[in-house]
Amino acid sequence: MNKRITITKANFLNSKLNLYVSESISGLSPAEQILVDSKEFSFVYLLENLEGYTYIDMKEPIWPCLKKVLEQPIPVWILFEDEQWELTNFYEELSELITNIRGNSNYGAEMVTKVEEIF
Repeated sequence: MNKRITITKANFLNSKLNLYVSESISGLSPAEQILVDSKEFSFVYLLENLEGYTYIDMKEPIWPCLKKVLEQPIPVWILFEDEQWELTNFYEELSELITNIRGNSNYGAEMVTKVEEIF
């Protein structure tokens, strides 16, 4: 069964972006893929296990942090208490998505506008 987890806090520490969640990420591993949820104005990083995917929602309030990652590529980590994973292939996936969204009405006018304003 697929599950959604929202980022509760983001900060830069020790040359990496830390994304904090309020639910366990134990047993999950990075799927190295980012999707777009145009209705929720969110980028969605996939974590996976044998049962399916867990969607990590990166909603608009943390986009300025994501922009900094694109300007100066640094590792992005997801954390819950003592659990942590590096979100591998993050820069490449996000960079490609931003390029594809700009001026592309397939993502919806409001999503395109929001992405163009921040990125």
